[in-house]
Amino acid sequence: GSFSDIKAIAPTEVVIHDHRPHLIVPGFIDTHLHFPQIQIIGSYASNLLEWLNTYTFVEEQKYKDPLHCQNMAKQFFNTLINHGTTTAAAFCTTHPNSVEAFFTESHRRDMLMIGGKVMMDQNAPLELLDTPKSGYDDTKMLINKWHGVGRQYYAISPRFAITSTPEQLEMSQALINEHPDCYLQTHLSENKDEIALAKQLYPDCNDYTDIYNRYNFLGANSLFGHCIHLTEKEIAIMGETKSVAVFCPTSNLFLGSGLFNLELFLKQKLPIRIATGTDIGGGTNFSMLKTMDEAHKILQLQNQRLSPIESFYQITLGNALALSLENKIGTFEIESDADITVLDSRATSTMKIRMETVKNIVEELFVLQTMSDDRSVVQVYIKGKPSKNLK
Repeated sequence: GSFSDIKAIAPTEVVIHDHRPHLIVPGFIDTHLHFPQIQIIGSYASNLLEWLNTYTFVEEQKYKDPLHCQNMAKQFFNTLINHGTTTAAAFCTTHPNSVEAFFTESHRRDMLMIGGKVMMDQNAPLELLDTPKSGYDDTKMLINKWHGVGRQYYAISPRFAITSTPEQLEMSQALINEHPDCYLQTHLSENKDEIALAKQLYPDCNDYTDIYNRYNFLGANSLFGHCIHLTEKEIAIMGETKSVAVFCPTSNLFLGSGLFNLELFLKQKLPIRIATGTDIGGGTNFSMLKTMDEAHKILQLQNQRLSPIESFYQITLGNALALSLENKIGTFEIESDADITVLDSRATSTMKIRMETVKNIVEELFVLQTMSDDRSVVQVYIKGKPSKNLK
């Protein structure tokens, strides 16, 4: 309703926050990023596998230390909020400490978060490897401790097929069967060398997606990061299983992985569920606005279009639908959680000049998408409580 109508029925003690002329939107949702990679954003490498071996696996070894985990969790959530993100699906490390720190800090802030311990028992440094049994036991313990506590959700998280043996994928399958209300998150078809290695490791499977399908990974709660080089056959099986393909544009460009072909997904007989994510730290920015700016450019290169309205839909209600959480987040519907982001379209001198010629809301949204940074995020509310710049 209108402000005057709502004010008339509100209790007299209600505090009014006047954010005019700023835009008030549902809090942004990031469906794919890595908590322990906050300090390796912008690390130079020629491709995904070089980047993983040179930076990622080295950085993730630090998360054996509980104090480091706790310190970085505070900085991670501060950074998310400063960029207007109120919900994210995150990979932690193979260390249970990292998951404990992630959920403890998220729960303290009353944020709706999805996270999980990475499971990885091959093709990585010995210091980061778990075993099929320890990966299962640790994950089971963390699910029992955190899934459904406050606003916390657990994601069973085998990193990807090339870092898990068949035995570990079998244990992941057991966890999926035992905890069908949990999410599953992994990576799929990001890089051509990765695809070739996956096929080499699992020669009996028809394609990369078939590896996961054989272990019951596909489903409505399953988030597959990247999905750049899928065949139409692979896309079709994702549609049949209602699996989610997560588009990570800044990462895909930065690592030279390839261009996500949105049109190929949309033209399928069964609708494919699409989400978007930053993929920090292969991704280069925590901002979901910058993520959609790069998505626009990727699609432009393929003669495809994504309007500003569609972009804002994707990072709010669209991503909420991909997570099956549309009754809680991504919307201002009555009884949904009051996760809210307030945006200033004139936050920088250049934006202020540009806004002098903006004629409508669509143009203003596009200015925010293409020109803003964290200075454009005026305030963020977590369940109705102002949360930006809090310790």
